[in-house]
Amino acid sequence: MAIVTFTSPMMHKDKAVYAVAGDTRTILALAEQHQIPIPFECRDGNCGSCLIEVGYDDPSQRKGIMLTEKEKSKLRELGKITPEEIENAEVNDLPPRYRLACQFIARDEDVTVTFSGVPGGAD
Repeated sequence: MAIVTFTSPMMHKDKAVYAVAGDTRTILALAEQHQIPIPFECRDGNCGSCLIEVGYDDPSQRKGIMLTEKEKSKLRELGKITPEEIENAEVNDLPPRYRLACQFIARDEDVTVTFSGVPGGAD
C-alpha cells in the first residue's frame, strides 16, 4: 500500500490518501476519487494540463514506472524532462521528477504529488 500526499497552492492543506497495492488507477483517478483538484483536460497525456512533480519519501525505494512515448514527448515539449532523465527511466528504472497525473500510477512507495494548476508550472 502506498500513501500519496497531495500538495498544492490550490488546496487549503495537504491531503494524504491510500493507494491500494495492485491498484492500477492513475494518480489523476485517485485524486478525483478523493476530490483533489488536479486540473486536466484530456486524461490521455496529450495536453499536459495534469503535470505533477513527484517526490519520493524514501528515494532509495523509487519504483521504475514506464514512461509512454506520448508522456515523454509531452514532458519534453514542456521542458520538464532531460535526455538523462529519460535514459535513467529506461535503463536504470529511475523515474523522473515530473510526470503526468493521467499516466502515473503509484506502486508500493509513499510519494508526495505537487501540482500548481498551471500547465508546465509544477516547479
